[in-house]
Amino acid sequence: MQEPATRNIVEFEARSLLMLCRAGFEGDAAAEVMAIAEDTAGVAGYCETRSGTGWLQFHAVTGSINTLLNARPDWRDWVFTRQCISLITRIDQLPPGDRVAAILEQLPDSPREFAGLQIDFPDTNDGKSLSRFCRSFAGPMRKGLAQAGHGLGNGASAALHLFFVDSATVFLGLGRPGVTCPWPAGIPRLKMPRAAPSRSTLKLEEALKVFLSPEEQLARIRPGRHAVDLGAAPGGWTWQLTQRGMRVQAVDNGLMDAQLMETGLVDHVRGDAFRYRPSRPVDLMVCDVVEQPMRIARLMGQWFARGDCREAIFNLKLPMKRRYQHVLDCLEAFHAAANGESSAISVRTRQLYHDREEVTVHARVTRRG
Repeated sequence: MQEPATRNIVEFEARSLLMLCRAGFEGDAAAEVMAIAEDTAGVAGYCETRSGTGWLQFHAVTGSINTLLNARPDWRDWVFTRQCISLITRIDQLPPGDRVAAILEQLPDSPREFAGLQIDFPDTNDGKSLSRFCRSFAGPMRKGLAQAGHGLGNGASAALHLFFVDSATVFLGLGRPGVTCPWPAGIPRLKMPRAAPSRSTLKLEEALKVFLSPEEQLARIRPGRHAVDLGAAPGGWTWQLTQRGMRVQAVDNGLMDAQLMETGLVDHVRGDAFRYRPSRPVDLMVCDVVEQPMRIARLMGQWFARGDCREAIFNLKLPMKRRYQHVLDCLEAFHAAANGESSAISVRTRQLYHDREEVTVHARVTRRG
């Protein structure tokens, strides 16, 4: 006998996806999902986008949405998509007096059990004005679900997602386990540490949370391990590593934060990030140098080819157009520069919430030949 959690996914077959992204990158997210659908999953479809909204829709014409999602089974495998939701329907002109009833009428007969309820809004200036409305709507919606016989929790796997474009327009969808980011709207809420030398520290903190599980962080980003920070000044990324007890070679001609240097965990090397080499292999190399992305990609590949590092987190600053293709070109250059080590390196690339016109790459040696 199948468990309800299995039926949650199997009995509902979506024909569309709702995908959230950084506002202004809707076309890049669309280029990515179209490429994955056509080249990897064999699914024909089209995207609906509107620039600046922070969301888009993919509609399957032939083939299965589940087949497409199986080609990207982990939310961290999407570059420009923050959140991916299997779409049930869109409701326009919600009656202000009874939005809950209008939503309940559109829910499919199966599943009846949901792992949870997530209510989101666009990450735009206009969208953020909905935050109070969404918070106040959660209680009545939960009550309505219970009265209609829809359970929340109870071992179910698929979560119910409501995405409000405005107070009268909502998308209903299901969050598939693993495919759907665990953070609301795919955004981790991080607090700026007062002691950190710069706001860029949040980029590395988010990268560690995205690319490494809590157990992996404890095992690999810990006291006794050695790291290099290329382009370190004033020390935002170095600060994150020293907070975890790592010893850091901070490479930059600029000045490092004085309090950070007082920790005794940082060796400031005044030099060029493109010429520096560590005296011995390090556990982690991080790089937030502002430079042409192709040049950074090749430099990172060379570090792996020489065996200078076992793991790396670095940023690629992107051009204004054809950004998804540019990411693919940079990753190809990275693997080419890594030479024989390429097949032994696992790579994930994602535009983080704290990134701007850039993406963050995590690369790690998984085996040595």
